[in-house]
This record gives sequence, C-alpha cells and structure tokens, in this order.
Amino acid sequence: MQSEAISISNIWQAKKRMSPYVQKTPLIYSPMLSELTSANIFLKLENLHPSGSFKIRGAANKLMTLTSSEKAKGVTTFSTGNFGRSVAYMANKLGIASTICISGRVPDAKVNALEKTGAKIEIAGTTQDEAEQRCYKLQEKSGLTVVHPFDDPYMIAGNGTIGLEILEDLPETNMVVAGLSGGGLLSGLGIAMKAADSNIKITGVSTDRGAAMYESIKAGKPVMVQEEDTLADSLLGGIGLANRYTLELVKRFADDIVLANEEEIADGIGFIQDEHQMAAEGAAGAGIGAMLHGKISAGSQTVIVISGSSIDTKLLLDVTGDYLLRKNTVLRGGAFYE
Repeated sequence: MQSEAISISNIWQAKKRMSPYVQKTPLIYSPMLSELTSANIFLKLENLHPSGSFKIRGAANKLMTLTSSEKAKGVTTFSTGNFGRSVAYMANKLGIASTICISGRVPDAKVNALEKTGAKIEIAGTTQDEAEQRCYKLQEKSGLTVVHPFDDPYMIAGNGTIGLEILEDLPETNMVVAGLSGGGLLSGLGIAMKAADSNIKITGVSTDRGAAMYESIKAGKPVMVQEEDTLADSLLGGIGLANRYTLELVKRFADDIVLANEEEIADGIGFIQDEHQMAAEGAAGAGIGAMLHGKISAGSQTVIVISGSSIDTKLLLDVTGDYLLRKNTVLRGGAFYE
C-alpha cells in the first residue's frame, strides 16, 4: 500500500474494528489558554486511555488484523515507552505474547509502567534505532511479528480516529496541534481532518533535541539525527531510513512544524497541571508550551492533542514548581514570555 492509498475509509474501518477496546476520549475547553490567545482552545485528552496515551489506537487496530498464526507466535515492537505499553496492553487483551524493545534512554517511569504490563522487556542500546534493530533480530530468530510504532497503514488509520472524534465534537475546528516524532499521529490526523475540510490547519510540534521528521523533510529524504535527553522523550526517535508512509504524509498534510525547547515544553507541562489538574508528559505539553511562547498562532477553533500521561511524579512536581515561579511572566501582558 502506498501512502496515498491510506484513506478516510480506512480510518472509519479502524474505528469500527477498535470499538470494543478503545473508548472515545473527552474534548475539553481551556479557559485560560483561550483567554491568552483570544481564540477558542480545546484539549483532546488522549492521556486518559488505560494505556496512558493515544498509541493504544494504532496498537489495537494493528493487532486485531493479525492472522491466527501471527498471534500464536507473538509480537515485538520498539518504543520510547508509550507505544510499548499500548502494544502490551492490547496483546494481553487478545492473548498474544509480546516483547517490547526499548533503549536505555527511556525514563524510569515508563520502564516501570511497561514492567507492570507483564510483557517481556529488552533494553537495547541508547537510541530507538538500536531498539528497532533488536526487534528485527527477534523476528529472524523467533518468528515474532514486528509491530511498527508509526510507519504502518494500520497505525496511521488507528490514529486518524482521533480526528473523527474531534470533528464529531467540534465540527467547526479549523486548527489541530499535535506532537510530531515518527509522524504516525500527524499522518492520521491529516487524512481525517483534511478529508473533512482541506482548509483545516495541521501543526506538528517536535523537540529541538532530535527532530528527525523535521530534518528529513528539510533534506528531502529520511535522515538520522543525534538524540539528546529531553522532557519530551516520546518525541525522540528516527523515522526509519526506509520510511514508506509517514514522511510523504507529513509533507503533504503538515501546514507547519514547530520546534519546542526545554523551557517551552516545561511550561506546557506546568500549565496543564496548574490549570487542568492533569499530569501530562513532555510530548503532551509541547504544543501548549509552544503556544504560550508565541511560536504557534491559534486558529479561532483550535484543538491541541494531549497525547499521553507518562511522567515521573517527582519530575512533574519539579517542573510544575518551576512553572509556578514564572507563571506571571509567562502568562500575563499579551506577550506570553518577556
């Protein structure tokens, strides 16, 4: 299947297929963010899934399409934490053995969450690319099916169901902001939202400490980037030098790509905790942080996807405390940061 062959009908099929396991998430209004931007800003709460992130959607859609033989042999995937947890959760539901390969860079909070799923955990190297290589070795050795976290039609279609829910709750949406790493989320959102209205603006937010998709689009081909530690660890990882789908889809559907720095990501995390009393990981806070710092101009009806909740409690408290000390400077006076 070519990238252009992934259609809105695939997303509707995914919605029907996943319905026994994936529940619709709330879309809530953000009063303070709306006041600051003079727009209507809504948050799509993908952090409320039982697996802690939006990635349960693609995982469910993919695993439910495996053959009986593939299910019997088991699955493996590589992950910065959230996708592995989602695959493990769905594999348990469907009676499939799972092996999750992660790098040594994955935070302890996510490792602990993975261990609680009962999946087999393997730590391979210090980057997601090295964890990916381990998956394919397991495929060769044991016949496990590699479940790709983003560059797969079933992942993309599953993620696109977020767009269907957004349009159901807010048909007048004219802008969607979402984290951008491998591109599976933005690709699915792009297909769903632009099928409804090609004028809906899609903005991707990446960390400035390893923006593989951003650099690949600039280069005109998949490239590897140096990964650094970041609050938005879910936004790390390459797009794959043999990328088949998401690079072209992101190029087609992303109206803008913004790079968020650590202070901006931290302010997004702090804002969500302070204003909405919710724990959100760095990737989930990046869009809000970029908006607070004036890097994103909101549309009149803007939805920000809050992608996940996996953050260490101590880190959340530290980041929120720092944010509260800067809050008046960050939020007041029309210029979000002085």
